[in-house]
Amino acid sequence: MRVALFGGSFDPPHRGHVAIAKAAADAFRLDRVLFAPVGRQPLKRDALIASFEDRLAMVRLACEGDSRLVASDMDAPTGDGTPNYTVDTLVRLGARFPGAELFCVVGVDAFKDMPRWREPDRLRSLAEWIVVTRPGYSVEIAEAGGGKHLLETVHEDVSATDVRERLREGLRCQDLVPVQVLRYIEEHGLYRRQ
Repeated sequence: MRVALFGGSFDPPHRGHVAIAKAAADAFRLDRVLFAPVGRQPLKRDALIASFEDRLAMVRLACEGDSRLVASDMDAPTGDGTPNYTVDTLVRLGARFPGAELFCVVGVDAFKDMPRWREPDRLRSLAEWIVVTRPGYSVEIAEAGGGKHLLETVHEDVSATDVRERLREGLRCQDLVPVQVLRYIEEHGLYRRQ
């Protein structure tokens, strides 16, 4: 079995996230792509807007329609408020799927920041890395090989920050967010101007 961790804020999950997961599953023959909203990010403290429960519910909705995409609570908030570290999540993933080939899907901007992550050398040994290219970021650090693979086929020009801003301004987002996620956002009053 080939299983990938796709962690992130997913605040909210948008069409770009879904396109990345599907493209990675296609390109690397992944059986499962686990969308794992983070409970608390060590390098982006207090950056989350929606609750973990809301983000997990939206991820579940975003994953509908493709059995390879699965919402996961593996990165749920810790009971003591400590941050979630990818190295710990990958260890838990390996225990949950013994014998599976593990992958981690990450944007090139985050991949470039990996030296600041907890135990970066160990991280590289726990999984193969699928590095998603992004306009404006150099990919020379992510040349294929050595447990790294480039995913260059996704060119969705959307960010969660832009989606949140559009929602705050009352602008339409149905071309940026899966319809069922947009419905959830509207029903729960998320990302409205305070």
